[in-house]
Amino acid sequence: MPQLLLELFSEEIPARMQAQAARDLERMARDKLAAEGFLPEALKTFAGPRRLTLVAEGVPVAQADRHEEVKGPKVGAPEQALEGFLRKNGLAREQLIERDGVYFAHLHRHGRATPQIVAEIVESIVRTFPWPKSMVSGTSKLRWVRPLKRILCVFDREVVPFEIEGIRSGDVTEGHRFMGSGQPFQARDFDEYQDGLARTFVVLDAEERKERIMDAARTLCFARNFELVEDEGLLDEVAGLAEWPTPVMGDMDPAFLDLPPEVIRTSMRVHQRYFAVRDPATGFLVPHFVTVANIEAKDGGATIAKGNAKVLSARLNDARFFWNEDLSKTLESRLEKLKGVTFHAKLGTMFDRVERITALARDLAPFVRPDGITTQKAEQAARLAKADLVSGMVGEFPELQGIMGGYYAEKEGLDPEVVDAIRLHYRPQGPSDAVPVSSVAATVALADKLDTLVSFFNIGEKPTGSKDPFALRRSALGVIRILLQTRTRLPLRKFASDDLLAFFADRLKVLLREQGQRHDLVDAVFALGDDDLVRIVSRVDHLDRFLATEDGKNLLAGYKRAVNILRAEEKKGPLPAGEPTDMAGAPPEESGLINAVGHAEIELGKALDREDFEAAMRELAALRASVDAFFDKVLVNSDVSAERDNRLRLLVKVRDAMGRVADFSQVTG
Repeated sequence: MPQLLLELFSEEIPARMQAQAARDLERMARDKLAAEGFLPEALKTFAGPRRLTLVAEGVPVAQADRHEEVKGPKVGAPEQALEGFLRKNGLAREQLIERDGVYFAHLHRHGRATPQIVAEIVESIVRTFPWPKSMVSGTSKLRWVRPLKRILCVFDREVVPFEIEGIRSGDVTEGHRFMGSGQPFQARDFDEYQDGLARTFVVLDAEERKERIMDAARTLCFARNFELVEDEGLLDEVAGLAEWPTPVMGDMDPAFLDLPPEVIRTSMRVHQRYFAVRDPATGFLVPHFVTVANIEAKDGGATIAKGNAKVLSARLNDARFFWNEDLSKTLESRLEKLKGVTFHAKLGTMFDRVERITALARDLAPFVRPDGITTQKAEQAARLAKADLVSGMVGEFPELQGIMGGYYAEKEGLDPEVVDAIRLHYRPQGPSDAVPVSSVAATVALADKLDTLVSFFNIGEKPTGSKDPFALRRSALGVIRILLQTRTRLPLRKFASDDLLAFFADRLKVLLREQGQRHDLVDAVFALGDDDLVRIVSRVDHLDRFLATEDGKNLLAGYKRAVNILRAEEKKGPLPAGEPTDMAGAPPEESGLINAVGHAEIELGKALDREDFEAAMRELAALRASVDAFFDKVLVNSDVSAERDNRLRLLVKVRDAMGRVADFSQVTG
């Protein structure tokens, strides 16, 4: 079947917008084609520095005829409404059908030629494309990310004719701005298009550009026994800056290596978009960098490398100035300046936040490690952790907050545990980020995140839907990961409100679900009112394994049967109070369950007191046979009221005994 090829060619598209633009183009094209009855066999989009491209395979040459019933106004509606309906659909009054007090019409629409539909679709996409930022150029009314220069639109090897703000569609595009032939070339299908771009030094696919960059950069480093410091975010960016990416290795002044490596890498990355290079034997940076040019230079990139080295030296000289200036002051001396930095209009200054974090660290430390030394060091680290926010280096590179504070603390000769706590207190900042596990660092990181959560929840700034402007979900996951990894037995209720506890429960479910656990088990355990996440996760883990066994599945079925009976009886009135007794003449299965559940209660209590959840599950497993036998042989709703009441008391006892392990009513399945 025929192929549709579309290219929207413009001035440079910012690298950060390209990936989303490709997704938006695919989504919009797929939705609009589907609305016209077209379902392409394949549809793919590409984005690069100067072009958005779409290719759709298997698009029919024409739209199929369509028959549809259209609902009109109600019978007796105003005449204007009826006339409007007839006019809109090109109908006469006698074509209407009345059914259930409403007018309907049967429409037959002849399918249109695909090029006519494609022209309308492309114009709609271009005029409504959701660029984060856009502009108009000259006298044109069209808003595009940068001035739109050309539209290539071909279907079944023929140009789809249309015009948008003076730009006529065609079958012509152009290659690399500098290395191409300088002449546009014709492309009537995707193969001709891709081959033509390759001949004129354009790599169309972003993933191919990334592979080209990494392969060449690694080769350059390997040839000199170095190793590339890989950076996925930087790779995404530079792949969006060059149509014909060509890595070049440059040299930097070795004297700059006395700066912290994070400063060097950040200056390279943020200001110049260079990759750092290190010695694989030591892991230390070496005085070289890799930049990605957009041309293959005749001198092998020597001139490019020299020019980039000059610019980098200027940037690193600035960094050295900040470094030296920052070292002239202590972290403690910077705290006063935090009083002039607003954290949030309703939460005071950054100094106020420091005082809250310090108090929290003092309260949290005994739970992380119950010794006075940890508390003392955690207080000191918490007090100084935010001081680098008013340093020159962090002012220039905000992403180095915490890291620079660690360096300054180290230069002051502070305790190594305090240094690490300052350096690591923002961690973990994402799911792949390491968790601080030493007692002082874990305490300060917990204090930092708990203050964020408690403060914003207190002023009603909670996440809603997909909006989370203060990254509270990330903070909660950070707290959870620290507590679980350090095995810290923290009673969260001591520090969090009920709605914040519910928020932690929700985040814990997300985390466990990502690890393959069932979220309903988290609900079942949280329902007990426990606020110790370490204990909760242990219960969930043992409960999950128990319910995977035959004993677990059958006991759960018995529990649900008992609960259903009790709920039905509760609708009639209060359940009988008291303990079940071993009544004379009672079936042995009833007596057996009374004895079994009595024994289970005692042993469950012992196991739960010592947090031996494996033993608790064994006790539940031992209860299964007696529950099965009871339901198999004993009629709960006996005609003898004394028997009925006794058996209801017994079911209450079974429910309550199992309820000490988890709220099984919240377990699905």
